Amino acid sequence: MQTAKAIAVPARLMPVVDARWFRPAAALLCGVAAATGFVPLGWWPLCLAALAGLTALGFSATSAGSAFRSGWFFGVGHFTLGLNWIATAFTYQAAMPGWLGWVGVFLLSLFLAIYPGLAVLAAWAVTLHGRAPEDRSPAAFLLAFAALWIGCEFLRATIFTGFAWNPLAAVTLGGFDRPGLAVLSQFLGTYALSGLVVLMAGCWWLAVRWSERRIASLLLIVLPASLMLAPWPVVGQRAGDLPFHLVQPDIRQEVLNEPQFYERNFVKTIQLSGMPAEEAETRLVIWPESGVPDFLQPGYPDRYYRQATFAADPEIARARIANLLGPGSLLLTGTIDLVIPPGGDRATGAENVVTAIAPDGDIVGSYAKAHLVPFGEYLPLRALLEPLGFTRLVPGTLDFRAGPGARTLDLGRWGKAGIQICYEIVFSGEVVDPANRPDYIMNPSNDGWFGAWGPPQHLAQARLRAIEEGLPVLRATTTGISAVIDAGGVVRAHVPRHVAASIEGNVPPALAPTPFARMGIWLSLAWGALLFAIALVALRRRGG
Repeated sequence: MQTAKAIAVPARLMPVVDARWFRPAAALLCGVAAATGFVPLGWWPLCLAALAGLTALGFSATSAGSAFRSGWFFGVGHFTLGLNWIATAFTYQAAMPGWLGWVGVFLLSLFLAIYPGLAVLAAWAVTLHGRAPEDRSPAAFLLAFAALWIGCEFLRATIFTGFAWNPLAAVTLGGFDRPGLAVLSQFLGTYALSGLVVLMAGCWWLAVRWSERRIASLLLIVLPASLMLAPWPVVGQRAGDLPFHLVQPDIRQEVLNEPQFYERNFVKTIQLSGMPAEEAETRLVIWPESGVPDFLQPGYPDRYYRQATFAADPEIARARIANLLGPGSLLLTGTIDLVIPPGGDRATGAENVVTAIAPDGDIVGSYAKAHLVPFGEYLPLRALLEPLGFTRLVPGTLDFRAGPGARTLDLGRWGKAGIQICYEIVFSGEVVDPANRPDYIMNPSNDGWFGAWGPPQHLAQARLRAIEEGLPVLRATTTGISAVIDAGGVVRAHVPRHVAASIEGNVPPALAPTPFARMGIWLSLAWGALLFAIALVALRRRGG
């Protein structure tokens, strides 16, 4: 009779079977796979499968450190791939080497990965820590994980000025002609919809765990796919009354900030702006961020106006624009204002603004960007980082100053405009002044920095804001993707990247305020609290 012999694993193969190596590697790969759920790839089945893998890793963790590392390594892979467009921005400046962009993406990912790490850790600590294997509830862990993911996405969007880019909810959007499962964001809010994505992925994880329960397992597999593929209703398809003309001039980043190209860029933008069909026709003209290089506000020292493309007088510059656009046209355009202290003769800062220019050339409204981009529009810790060679990506030596937040400009017969400049549109619950609800949101941007991945991701998040708030979004960019999004999140018209063109039509009408528009971010947090409470109930019934 033969006896079994112990099998010795060669030392060189030990790392392959070492759980200390396997778990971080698996989590990292799951994070990379999950990022493919965002546009431009849109591989949501792979995203859900990867999140199911993270859920399995969290549930099987044997210590708090193991749980946190599972979420953290997932986040490193997830954000490094999903935010690759940030590295492209470094190729458009000469002050720092281009390869530093990938270093920046990686370092940012190391920080952002803390949030999924905390979500896994907290779910593990609440539902698994100190419990015998027979007392552990997979359902309670999943519910707690989804609830804590909601909270951690909110924290990611809030702490240290916040970075809300690519919430999981973005993977639920359908094609341009349909909102998909994202239609539920009006009832949930973006962060709670992200929690629903975690729950759907968890259904696949539970289906594998409960494979012996064939009917239940099959239902758990089919449910997420059914929710993602269902023909969700399309709302907000009525025609509006206010004519608009939205311009994408396709001014490339290489020439956007070069003074020798200012006049050519301006002429190109004007030529794409057309003229009203009738002499006095009311018409809203929308230009992108950086649409006008001239200083349009009065009161600056003369030397600043001498840098202008046309005249050393802001009144003449505004009159020129108004005359070229026609007597019934009001212009909303991105530009720059200077911050000059009273009695001073030197700018101490700048503001990234949208200026409203009436048909007579007067300024009838202005909005200053509130959510500024660190290292893009200002250099944090300047006294420490500037001596080390760090600088802003946007040309110039003046840091931008933040505006007061969401504001509505009452433009009379041109409607009430809510303004969100560039990436401000990604902040759920912060894009509308609830005390003065606008008729539409204007979202000018310069996405020419951000390669092939940034612009479609940016557009996707603008669609989420439209659905949440029940408001149309008019998105004008320098190089694309420009779009008209109705209040139901459907893209009614768009201009692809690197095409010079314009869009004409009527501004889609707003819907009645949605539940999210009424309650704001508290709605998402309330859903998170409800899920967490259900997790505790499930845990108690398990015998905890």
